Amino acid sequence: MKPYIKLLLLSGVLAGATSCTDLTTDIKTQYTTYPDNPIAVNAKLEACYYYLRSEAGLGRNYWEGVMLQGDELMGICFNNGYFDNGRLFNPSVHNLKPDTPGVGVMSDLKSGISYCNSVILEIGGADGKDKVVAPVRAIRAFYHFLMMDLYGDVPLLDHTPAADETIDRAPRADVARWIEQELKEIIPQLTKENNADTYGRPNKWMAEALLAKLYLNWGVYTCSDVTEVTNDTPNEKLNELVSVCDEIIQSKVFEVGTGYRKKFFPDNGVHIKDFIYAMDFDPVKVPTKYVGGHQLDRFMTFKKANNCDNGPWGFVNAKSVAGAYVLVPECADRFNLPGDERNEMILGGPQYVFDYTNGYAKTDAPLMYKGQQVNYTRELTFMDPAKFDVGADSDPANIMKGYHLGKYPSIPEDYTDRDRFGGNDIPIFRYADILLMKAEAILRGATATLGQTPASLMNEVRDCSGAPHVTGTPTLQELLDERSREFICEMWRRQDLIRFGQFERDWGYKHDANPGAKTELWRRVLPIPQGEMETNTNWKQNTGY
Repeated sequence: MKPYIKLLLLSGVLAGATSCTDLTTDIKTQYTTYPDNPIAVNAKLEACYYYLRSEAGLGRNYWEGVMLQGDELMGICFNNGYFDNGRLFNPSVHNLKPDTPGVGVMSDLKSGISYCNSVILEIGGADGKDKVVAPVRAIRAFYHFLMMDLYGDVPLLDHTPAADETIDRAPRADVARWIEQELKEIIPQLTKENNADTYGRPNKWMAEALLAKLYLNWGVYTCSDVTEVTNDTPNEKLNELVSVCDEIIQSKVFEVGTGYRKKFFPDNGVHIKDFIYAMDFDPVKVPTKYVGGHQLDRFMTFKKANNCDNGPWGFVNAKSVAGAYVLVPECADRFNLPGDERNEMILGGPQYVFDYTNGYAKTDAPLMYKGQQVNYTRELTFMDPAKFDVGADSDPANIMKGYHLGKYPSIPEDYTDRDRFGGNDIPIFRYADILLMKAEAILRGATATLGQTPASLMNEVRDCSGAPHVTGTPTLQELLDERSREFICEMWRRQDLIRFGQFERDWGYKHDANPGAKTELWRRVLPIPQGEMETNTNWKQNTGY
């Protein structure tokens, strides 16, 4: 499906994914210099990069634990079907539990870090800093960044612990400073190449984009108490953020391009010049269930798509889908700019079939189910509001409640051959984000550079989707709304809302089901997963959980 991407060394990936969950891995062989066999080296390096591609990571659980906490999508169930102990409901109402599946991504992050450490020790030279492992150190820093962003104080695993070593949690600010130091040290060692050989792998631009994201949220990560973060929390790194963004801008390697939706189609990949770093999903070349593909379309598509006269994407789905992610009504309202291609992702009202053979263009053929056209309603009503239960899925009116998101559409083979696992690559860092991060930094007081203004930076992003230009100086709220349009169902909305002091605001039906969400500011970090607390008995659970 992506013929321009090198075949993964599957044996290395699977070995890493199945055997490196123990932080006290006993390294039997250590090289003072890395082996001269490039196949052996590449196998080890490749295995470091894909820990988040599993179902427990970006394949599904990450989106459920993080994305559903924002003001964009929410999880529903049908007559108690798919409630599944609240795995969708609890994040949607800010009521995460230590055993909620989306919370458990910490173990995958720790396993990824552990494997990275073993590779660094084995082939990184006497001090573990040979430039061959610089990409491994970059991905290790990324795993630490995600863990620190989600859980606050986390273990700083910059080495392979001894068998009797006690693992403690380091203060969040210390982890942030370590990530900064690590990235600044390895960036000169990383390749500037951005091509099929580096796609999905850390290079200089990925590390700089990660550093920019760290600086963007520096005030959140280094404050003494996350519950005190507001939109006015000081950030001493704003000018440094602009400087890092300028490095990427002046490289001329990336561009936002023209045409928004195609960036997220199943044939996306290295040719998308907006992608600085992406998680390469390919269930064809990595056919192992729960590793090669993601399940985003499965949970966003019409619940009974397999029983429609013709499916939403122009083919009849061979298998049923969950259809349990719907849009928060206020989110749908943000997609209101005239001529903006991004509006086409919002599936509301009467539905028509999209033609997957023609760029997912909307056709004149109504999407039909049980003799009636599918017609999504913006508002939802619930049989059981305490579970976001919309009622029995045997009633067509119930499965048409809520708008849906058509950002990551499928192809027929995803449903006939791959058990509903999609191959759309998921972008992590995009050039559009670099532009909007710089715009935000300037709005917050950084010095403008390169003749760019917040408006010109935002307009460069909008040119991709045909949205109208901003006139004058945008407000921070307008920029936050633009980030939602541009990066919906990517990785950043929860983080953005916390930085802007809006994570507890009232949206959708969250506060009807959980009134405490308005005041429980400690939920700005996730609970430590139950399994981690049972293993690390010296740890203290995060406040409130």
